[in-house]
Amino acid sequence: MDEASTAELTAEAAVEAAVAAASSPSGKDPITRLMELVGLAEHADRIELRALFIFGLALLFAAFIDIMARRVLGAIAARTPFKSDDIAVQYLRRPISQTVVLLGAWWALAPLPLGDGPRFVVRAVLASIGVLVWTFAFMQVGKIILRGLSDQARGLEATGRAENRLVRPRTLPLFEMAVRALILGSSTYGLLLAWHVDVTAWLASAGVLGIAVGFAAQETLSNLLAGVVIIADAPYKLGDYLVLDTGQRGRVTDIGLRSTRMLTFDGVEIIVPNSVMVKATIINESGGKDERERLTINASVAYGTDVEGARRTMLEAARGCEGVIDDEAGVRPEVQFRAMGESSLDFAVLVWIRRPEHRWDVLDRVTTAVYTALTQNGYEIPFPQRDLHIKSGLPPAGGPKGQPRR
Repeated sequence: MDEASTAELTAEAAVEAAVAAASSPSGKDPITRLMELVGLAEHADRIELRALFIFGLALLFAAFIDIMARRVLGAIAARTPFKSDDIAVQYLRRPISQTVVLLGAWWALAPLPLGDGPRFVVRAVLASIGVLVWTFAFMQVGKIILRGLSDQARGLEATGRAENRLVRPRTLPLFEMAVRALILGSSTYGLLLAWHVDVTAWLASAGVLGIAVGFAAQETLSNLLAGVVIIADAPYKLGDYLVLDTGQRGRVTDIGLRSTRMLTFDGVEIIVPNSVMVKATIINESGGKDERERLTINASVAYGTDVEGARRTMLEAARGCEGVIDDEAGVRPEVQFRAMGESSLDFAVLVWIRRPEHRWDVLDRVTTAVYTALTQNGYEIPFPQRDLHIKSGLPPAGGPKGQPRR
């Protein structure tokens, strides 16, 4: 007899023992006595009505459990300073009541005159539904708890007390992947038991299957290991703004088992395999103590221009642009005289922005403002040009002695 059959017989024996223990000295079981109390004594021997009555009791008890869970567990969670447990209670209430309904259906199935085949299928379906219900619940609760711990660690990072926390924003994806794999593995095992699949044979062949899968899914395993490396090495984390060596840029929205997801400024999601991310040269514009970064706008004026006057004009134009930081020491706009070019005096207008997403808007505003200010104040903006001088007295086309050229 396999493990699932043993568990099923044990559950049935437990139900029969509970019913026998609760039976009255007259030999009436609790269901018969309850049917007599509600005026259904004459229908107590009808198997279909008895099963329906049991299922109805399960529905009533599930509603009662849901109300008690909402009041009792909700009151307990409300006393804690954390919001994650309040949300976890909301996700646990429904699975508890649904489990009561499934157990009621399981119990109501017992007296029905079903064959072994239909009875097995119905009970396997009920068990599978229960496994799926709790799988979804545990996935949601696990995510909520982990992100609550991560938020606490984020709050402690400013004070330097988050070093001993295992769950932090940097390690959150790793723990989420581990919890997800554990829950999915357990639910798969439960589904196999529900349908009486011999798990021992599967485990015995897991070694050979693992080798075959390893060869067949090298790319997937490479991405999985690369994901672990990314989380451990932390070249970037959730919320960072990255620029890839392909020129694509965006903010990290998810670090998964196989890939990293980025959302661009255009609202397009980029999915990059983790193995590619590990090998790529990445610019993390969210690195450092904050996300502020400096932009450079090149500008040129003609030779003979008043350098200081042109500098003041461009500086005033840059300061008046929306999105440019102009109220913090060390990051105010400045204009540098960089070089004396072939046909121009070359300047660089340096401005700071608060977030990488503001780059293109600020570049447009500052470039437009600088050009407008220079032209309105009479400064000449040069462009590359070449002068061609033709010398006279060239030798005749036939050569110095009238001989044709070779």
